[in-house]
Amino acid sequence: MAYQLLQGKKGIIFGALDERSIAWQVALRCHEEGAQLVLTNAPVAVRMGEIKQLSEICQAPVIPADVTNMEDLENLFKQAMDHFQGGVDFILHSVGMSLNVRKNIPYTEANYDYMHKGFDISAISLHRVLQTAYRLDAINEWGSVVALTYIAAQRVFPDYNDMADAKALLESIARSFGYHYGIKKKVRINTVSQSPTRTTAGSGVKGFDGFIEYAEKMSPLGNATARQCADYCVTLFSDLTRMVTMQNLYHDGGFSFTGVSHAIMETLMKQALQEQK
Repeated sequence: MAYQLLQGKKGIIFGALDERSIAWQVALRCHEEGAQLVLTNAPVAVRMGEIKQLSEICQAPVIPADVTNMEDLENLFKQAMDHFQGGVDFILHSVGMSLNVRKNIPYTEANYDYMHKGFDISAISLHRVLQTAYRLDAINEWGSVVALTYIAAQRVFPDYNDMADAKALLESIARSFGYHYGIKKKVRINTVSQSPTRTTAGSGVKGFDGFIEYAEKMSPLGNATARQCADYCVTLFSDLTRMVTMQNLYHDGGFSFTGVSHAIMETLMKQALQEQK
């Protein structure tokens, strides 16, 4: 059901690759809620992904941009502002990559060149996006920026590797830039800590199926889907959340505040009984 929460608003969606990605679902929901969009991803992702299909559905231009390249980002914002004939009202940052994860390099043996590259793409890119928008005055007053994160920034998930460090940096940047942008233009910046979700990128993490099953059993409401995350992002882009900024917001069915669940205890007890036999 659409509520026209974003009627008349304009936004940029970073990171839509295919229909499994959260950014793809966010774009669909924003379109349904009346927003006009510009879609962007890395040039290689634009070539290899299915973003043109999303572009046709949302009637949104695709402007390729490498989030580690300041010239690309400046071009993206200038083209978007020309397209919209003005500034944007919201931005979704859904960008993340770890070469250490992709190459199955353990956290304790991390390749630091890979780590630096991962930090640049997954976290520092948010600073680059915000700095470019800040300099070009590209976000309208009371605009909203949301970056997607994961609870591994606060708690240890061993196989999440250096992505956990990148997400911690991402959340810190959101808080720090949120202060400065709030003062300048009342722009609010938040991170959303989503349940583990079967995206193309997430599926590359070792033991990811275990993450999902464990979170499902731990969460009182179960895991949140990509579509449900998109619903939540819509509310954060809307005028209904104007006074929410610099927050890390958990969208995880209650996982983040559950110490242990009956489902997990029952599983452990069954295992213990089997071991005693």
